Amino acid sequence: QVQLVESGGGLVQAGGSLRLSCAASGIIFRINAMAWYRQAPGKERELAAAISSDGSTNYANSVKGRFTISRDSAKNTVYLQMNSLKPEDTAVYYCNANIRTYTGSNNYWGQGTQVTVSS
Repeated sequence: QVQLVESGGGLVQAGGSLRLSCAASGIIFRINAMAWYRQAPGKERELAAAISSDGSTNYANSVKGRFTISRDSAKNTVYLQMNSLKPEDTAVYYCNANIRTYTGSNNYWGQGTQVTVSS
């Protein structure tokens, strides 16, 4: 059974920084793309940042230049460094990963971590 466990959320003032971590565990053959999504109250879940297995990255326009996604393949972990945070970044942040196990490749989600940015 694969699990994604997130950490690092919290309350921060506007202009501050937070670093989110998401570690995958279980019987894992290979982790393909990993990503961070976020969902603000009353809004749909949206992609914030993604990173492929070869390290190429993709960002939502709203976070470009402020957020950096990275991964440590040896630790099966993806990170999201968030700088210059704005109140509109307030959301639950979810880790997502496409993981190959003995049953094939599937998408997995973490439980979410709350990020609150005060003005």
